[in-house]
Amino acid sequence: MTTPPSSWTRFMTSHLNWPRHFWRESAPPALMLGLLVCFYDDLELLDAAVAQVLLHQMIKCSHLRGFQAGVQKLKADLLEIATENQTLNETLGSLSDAVVGLTHSQLDSLCPEAVHGAISTLNQVSGWAKSQVIILSAKYLAHEKVLSFYNVSQMGVLLAGVGTQAFHAMDRRDLMQLLRSAISLHVSDLSPAQQHGVLSKVMEAGDTASGIVEIQGPFFKEVSLFDLRREPGFNSTVLKEKELRRSQALFLFELLSKTTRRPEELLSAGQLVKGVMCSHIEAMSVDSFLAHFQHFENNFSLLSPYQINCLAWKYWEVSRSSMPPFLLATLPARYLASVPASQCVPFLISLGKSQLDSLVLDSHKKNSVLKKVQQCLNDSVADEYTVDILGNLLCHLPAAVIHRGVSPRAWATALHILRDCLDLSPQQKVAVRLRLLEQHGLPQNWTAETTKDLGPFLVLFSGDELSSVATKFPDILQQTASKMAGTLPPKEFLQAVFESVRNSSEESPSSDRSPGCHGVSAPSSNDIIKLAEANACWAPEGLLCLGEDVFLRSVELLGAVRSFSPAQLRTLKEKAVQVWDAPSYWREYHLASLGRIVLALTEGELQQLDLSSIDTVASLSQQTEWTPGQAKSILQGFLEDSGYSVQDLKSFHLVGLGATLCAMNITEISLIKISEFRVVVARIGTLLCSTHVLTEFKRKAEVVFGGPTEWSSSVLQELGTIAAGLSKEELRMLDKDLMPYFQPSAIKCLPDEIFKELSAEQIAFLGPENAAAVTPAQRRQLSMLQLQSLQRALDGAKTRSWLDAPPSASPTRTPSSLSPPVSTAFGLSWCWALGRQL
Repeated sequence: MTTPPSSWTRFMTSHLNWPRHFWRESAPPALMLGLLVCFYDDLELLDAAVAQVLLHQMIKCSHLRGFQAGVQKLKADLLEIATENQTLNETLGSLSDAVVGLTHSQLDSLCPEAVHGAISTLNQVSGWAKSQVIILSAKYLAHEKVLSFYNVSQMGVLLAGVGTQAFHAMDRRDLMQLLRSAISLHVSDLSPAQQHGVLSKVMEAGDTASGIVEIQGPFFKEVSLFDLRREPGFNSTVLKEKELRRSQALFLFELLSKTTRRPEELLSAGQLVKGVMCSHIEAMSVDSFLAHFQHFENNFSLLSPYQINCLAWKYWEVSRSSMPPFLLATLPARYLASVPASQCVPFLISLGKSQLDSLVLDSHKKNSVLKKVQQCLNDSVADEYTVDILGNLLCHLPAAVIHRGVSPRAWATALHILRDCLDLSPQQKVAVRLRLLEQHGLPQNWTAETTKDLGPFLVLFSGDELSSVATKFPDILQQTASKMAGTLPPKEFLQAVFESVRNSSEESPSSDRSPGCHGVSAPSSNDIIKLAEANACWAPEGLLCLGEDVFLRSVELLGAVRSFSPAQLRTLKEKAVQVWDAPSYWREYHLASLGRIVLALTEGELQQLDLSSIDTVASLSQQTEWTPGQAKSILQGFLEDSGYSVQDLKSFHLVGLGATLCAMNITEISLIKISEFRVVVARIGTLLCSTHVLTEFKRKAEVVFGGPTEWSSSVLQELGTIAAGLSKEELRMLDKDLMPYFQPSAIKCLPDEIFKELSAEQIAFLGPENAAAVTPAQRRQLSMLQLQSLQRALDGAKTRSWLDAPPSASPTRTPSSLSPPVSTAFGLSWCWALGRQL
């Protein structure tokens, strides 16, 4: 019986006049298909050579975001044909980017010689999972034996698979050459532990100066403040192409401003502008400030809210008539009264080009800004021109204005902006939904074209409303969901996506022979790709009955699902044990592929893991939801398996341990070498540890930077959350001018009973960003005078001796409106509680 031709073949024969047998005899037609190759489905006619040609042509299919499930299935089928009668070792270099579809076991079966021979192809392929990179890098390096600049320079995207310890063991000259070469573009793909493995070797010879200057791009951000302070040879030119932490920029700007007379040299030196302090801005002459303001304006995305507030005050003082209108939003709300009706359009345009959420952090003040916006609009958006003027401001308009104030003439244009608004309030979402219902009726009556046009707004509808869309237009719903990667859509939307995939997939009984899986309908690899975050809708028993091959091909995708419940994670962990045996047999690439699934490992199972490699531990520490007991098991497991004691730990070990450092006790922290601690202070300052742990880290910081009274703005910024370990007495002694240079995370981590020891003057100097970071529990401890100071900081009030308000200014709101909600449950500190949630 002859197999009927597929729809794709019928298209080719009828529209392109290509006879079916042409595919058996020649590969060149594949070269003329363009994106049509992504939908080819007549596989029975192909031989290995043509399959390989098609695979090369399918590189362009990565642009079809809504069709990746079908594309990946086609690649897998072509890969199978392309390797018929040949081994993977023989065909590895001719499989194009389809090689990313190879499973761990297939990659593990490759011989080092095959990987070495195909490295020029493998090093350019995009889409590798971290676990695949680990396997391939190990294979390549097994052939090379010795890690040198030459063989590392051949690795391209596979560089991230080189172990931290291997980097540290390289010759320093080879590493310096690596940092200067084209391969350095891939250094940003390295984990923080790997980057510090490189840095520690670059610095260890004692020639710190030449090493630091050579470090380029994002890698420079890992250089410690301690090392920068030992390097006198910096100039603005060498800093232009380097990425800077704010603490680095604060130190370097202060250092270079002492020797540089021309402000434009510093303000135009790339990210150095992050280090401009209010005192620098205040010291500028009127002519100099106005002449060089463009440098600030070009780099607003790099400036903190405090810096922008300082710029606004300077502009108000020297030239308020020419002041960019959006800067008024950073001053106390009453200053908006100075915007006359004739200046409404420039005000709206200026504010619409900015990001209001990062410009104005206090919700009450933001409401005042929006009232001015509504006043300028007269509570209506009349036409497309007004929408263009509003820009990003449209995302902040009250629900009432969205529902009734946007005219039908302006609505279509407004929708294009609203679809990109990431943080609409529940009230705004209801308003948008009502407008859509008024205009288009219920989703069950929508056409395919309407459904596609309104795709981003499908998340606003209920499960009942979406059920008809899932039935009528499953492909459109799934393509819409695929474009939401990295977000967390509502559960009802995910359920609708889940039903659409289930209804359109070919159900087959599970191939798993385990008890309880007989007759259970299990997801296919294709289903899992299509579902993405909607995989969270699988019942635990469905996940447990995954076929082994499906699990192996999909584990990375499942490990990336953020909505899985603890029960689902435990089920997937059990599946991993079924497929890979007990955790004691797992290797680094297994753990890297599991993603969030590792959170289901018990303390006992964590103790079974081989944690001798800091890269394995670094992979685990990427997860931030460990319990204290789990974190302690990881820490102890590394120390026992590696044979290191705490005093032996290098800087890259400390970085790789990450949040598990919070599980150290005071005695263990005291044993960390100062020489290693001082180069990773900024990394440790990102951890949300308990107060007693932060206090111990603060004691170590004093050995490096001196006592708190000796700290500068750059030191306080470098310390991050470590500064939350200050005592009451130490906090009271801090100079008020340092207050803006706390990191907001440090403010949140300060215990309530410690925070209240700040004077009213110190609180007034916090700046808008740090004032917004004050927690409700901290506020409850403050006196009326302290609350007034906090309100001044939130408002962006002037902290110097300048005139604080225009003559017609009305008084600011009373601090009574600062009444906080209920406190954190169980008495946990905000810092530790947040660390568990992140």
